[in-house]
Amino acid sequence: MSLDTPHTEIRRERLTAHEALQRLEHERASRLAQLRAIAEAAPVGEEQVMSTQKDTVHRVLTEVEAAFARVRDGSYGVCRNCSQPIPVERLEILPYTPFCVPCQRHAV
Repeated sequence: MSLDTPHTEIRRERLTAHEALQRLEHERASRLAQLRAIAEAAPVGEEQVMSTQKDTVHRVLTEVEAAFARVRDGSYGVCRNCSQPIPVERLEILPYTPFCVPCQRHAV
């Protein structure tokens, strides 16, 4: 493509199930690697910090597993609050999110 050719990007409204599953598998593998790294690093005297980190990673893993269930039941990519499609750009960044940005802001 030359530099003077206008670039028109087709914006998709949803990720395919295959794309979603790939992203979720990557998230799960990353979080499991984090848990292993936390367990291996475990500095003496910092048990509370390590416990908090583990809790956070476990929470995200739970969210990832819930996203897998949404892919299976066909509700993946639809906001649980307003039932509108979650923008594909958001799902590319945070593939396990159950909310669009406006609803996430209200949920926090």
